[in-house]
Amino acid sequence: MKIDYATKLIRISGETIEMTFFKGKVLLIVNTASRCGYTPQYAGLQRLYERYCSRGFEVLGFPCNQFGRQEPGSEAKISTFCESEYQVGFPLFAKIRVNGPETHPLYRQLKKARPGFLGLTNVKWNFTKFLIARDGEVLARYGSRQAPRSLYEPVETALSDPIGD
Repeated sequence: MKIDYATKLIRISGETIEMTFFKGKVLLIVNTASRCGYTPQYAGLQRLYERYCSRGFEVLGFPCNQFGRQEPGSEAKISTFCESEYQVGFPLFAKIRVNGPETHPLYRQLKKARPGFLGLTNVKWNFTKFLIARDGEVLARYGSRQAPRSLYEPVETALSDPIGD
């Protein structure tokens, strides 16, 4: 299943864009939180981004406060935290919901395309990751425990594949 590039996103700065902005790129979409045991993954995500961004790779970070209220701050506080603590340079977006009736449309698509363990669709925790091919195909879903450093090979493989038919 492919993502819908007409899906609207709100950058952490408040600007609305469509997923078409990222069309033709390999994406790693991650729900994030600043007060989580997995928060240090920001550093690994940034290294992954720096290593591959020149080849058409983007990490898209979506703060979410649904898991243990570990992302309570405003978008401005989240942005400042990410920049000062982890030197995050990849795109961050406004806080969203990844589960429940107010699930962001992008996450509805991601969860439908790649259900989790035992076919359950809900995101279980912060720092769940979805790898998207250049043509929008949802290639893989990785749980919170999957460290960004373990994703070099799948990202490399996705980057070496030509744009889908």
